[in-house]
Amino acid sequence: MSRPVIFDLFHTLVHGADDERDRVVGEMALVVGVAPSALIAASHATWPDRLVRWDVEETVRILAGRLGGTPTDAQVTRAGGHRRALARRVLGTVSTATLDVLDALRDDGHPLALISNATSETAEAWPQSPLARCFDVAVFSCEVGLAKPHPAIYRIAAERLGVAPAECVFVGDGADGELAGAAAVGMTVLRTTEHNDTDPSWDGRAFATLGDLPALLCESAGPSSASTSDGRVG
Repeated sequence: MSRPVIFDLFHTLVHGADDERDRVVGEMALVVGVAPSALIAASHATWPDRLVRWDVEETVRILAGRLGGTPTDAQVTRAGGHRRALARRVLGTVSTATLDVLDALRDDGHPLALISNATSETAEAWPQSPLARCFDVAVFSCEVGLAKPHPAIYRIAAERLGVAPAECVFVGDGADGELAGAAAVGMTVLRTTEHNDTDPSWDGRAFATLGDLPALLCESAGPSSASTSDGRVG
């Protein structure tokens, strides 16, 4: 079997759309009657909670309440709809070139998994996204209650693929310490800079476009490209 490949999602397969996220949160603030700048700041500050604990409606109610808002159920639903629409749009921006690479990897026998630090609306939108058909396994932090770089989330993905972590290659931009987390459980790590140069301090192998990945996977499978002790390609 070709080596399993585990991908990050945002800034790896699709752009993270950070500016658009802030714009949408500002629109949500107007719906629920709080200051846009305050809701944007609160959204950033509660990222760790939103990744593993709250769904969309909980997030709206909790954050609006902390800011002195008292939104109605209808306002909460409307604001949540803005966030869900954003998730669908972002996942829909995946390029044909990216889908072609993923299809080629599957055709070559690579099992594919996804690990994403993502809030609930992304997990909800995933099954209808163009990317979903390409993956054997998708692990979202909001569904398992763990976020990268916690070692257990990498092990969950490997277990669902039916392999050991050390058999896997992890591909990501490096946000949230994900590269070191993957290396710590024994995965070979490849950093992508296609959408964002997120972790330039990482001194392992990096590549500029997803189209470069198949050749790197061939190199990492060869006898002269063994992983170093921390999981980085040597």
